[in-house]
Amino acid sequence: MSARDDVLIVGGGVIGLASGIALLQAGRSVRVLEAGTAGCGSSHGNCGTITPSHAAPLTAPGTVAKALRWMLMPDAPFRVSPRVDPALWRWMLGFAGHCNRTDWLRAMHARSTILEASRDTFPAWLETLGIDCEFEASGVDYVYRDRADFDGFEDEATQLRALGVAVERIDGPDYLRQEPALREGVVGAIRFPGDARLRPDRYVAGLAQAFRALGGQLVEHCEVHSIEETGDGVRAATSAGAFAGRDLLLATGAWSPLLAKSLRLRVPVQPGKGYSITYSRPAIAPRRPMVLHERSVCVTVWDSGFRLGSTMEFSGYDRSLNRVRLDALERSAREYLIEPVGPVREEEWYGWRPVSVDDVPILGRAPGHRHLWLATGHGMLGVSMSVATGHLMSDLICGRAPRFDPAPYAPARFA
Repeated sequence: MSARDDVLIVGGGVIGLASGIALLQAGRSVRVLEAGTAGCGSSHGNCGTITPSHAAPLTAPGTVAKALRWMLMPDAPFRVSPRVDPALWRWMLGFAGHCNRTDWLRAMHARSTILEASRDTFPAWLETLGIDCEFEASGVDYVYRDRADFDGFEDEATQLRALGVAVERIDGPDYLRQEPALREGVVGAIRFPGDARLRPDRYVAGLAQAFRALGGQLVEHCEVHSIEETGDGVRAATSAGAFAGRDLLLATGAWSPLLAKSLRLRVPVQPGKGYSITYSRPAIAPRRPMVLHERSVCVTVWDSGFRLGSTMEFSGYDRSLNRVRLDALERSAREYLIEPVGPVREEEWYGWRPVSVDDVPILGRAPGHRHLWLATGHGMLGVSMSVATGHLMSDLICGRAPRFDPAPYAPARFA
């Protein structure tokens, strides 16, 4: 067994690394245990948008009915693969129970708080750590080709404005004059000028470098088999031996429920599989990131490339690269963009996002445990929420007054 650390963190994605950096900055010794390589999961291939605009959770009224209509559509943007999986169906029943306006508004407020805290801190965080990841305060546009959908967003826009999120409505002809990358047929756009973007693979690589530079120990190719809480700390049995810490933070994203079983701990998270395709930059590229609303496809442009991504598929831990889902990304982009793909296809990717049963992150001390902490359930917003999550977990583990109210995220809400 290695020497005992102040904090062991299981999971080397953006949440684990951001939490590790914040703990190092607070004077703690930290070791991160990562089954693969740093950032190899959903931290790598997402669209890299920093989005206070995405405060509204998936648990909206009507989501269940929509999901049922999409069950037999293999390329639907939100899809549950029909199969016998008791854990999934228990989770779906819980998810359905949250699909009401009261819970939707409550979750929106909780998500907005942590999203805004991260967005406000991102520029200074990147500068302090010396991370160059093509961050730009670009804003993000939702683009519509359906008038009813465009007009129907007004209720959500009203709620977002009440939370302090800037929202601009742009009619189709005006927007097409501003954005020459789009085809005719756009009826309007919703702009969120406070959003931003970065290149996520470079961000997570920068986090890993900064973590090591601050004195953190990053153990890659180290699969954790089980976790045991002792009287004065925690032990982790891994493929690279045993490690001990005073506290342990479980930040393994969609894998968190599986590891939590060794502690008889229920973590109500399901893996939501997403896809992306990365290209070299096309000649006619959008000026800012955009969401092709009717198709739920995100388009992100960096100086170094171009990415189509999104979709949410509940198919367990299926490791196949679904060609139908990838083709749907390109097909959707062709409906909206003059140049829907770049000249060189550089990478096809899938990854699992950790979707909690109420679509609010699960952050805090694990119920019934003194030394075990959870940081998971960020859904599609792990990068967006990473800085504020790291600071909050550091505050809680170190016993400091938290920077914002941690109660909405507490794991105890499911006990």
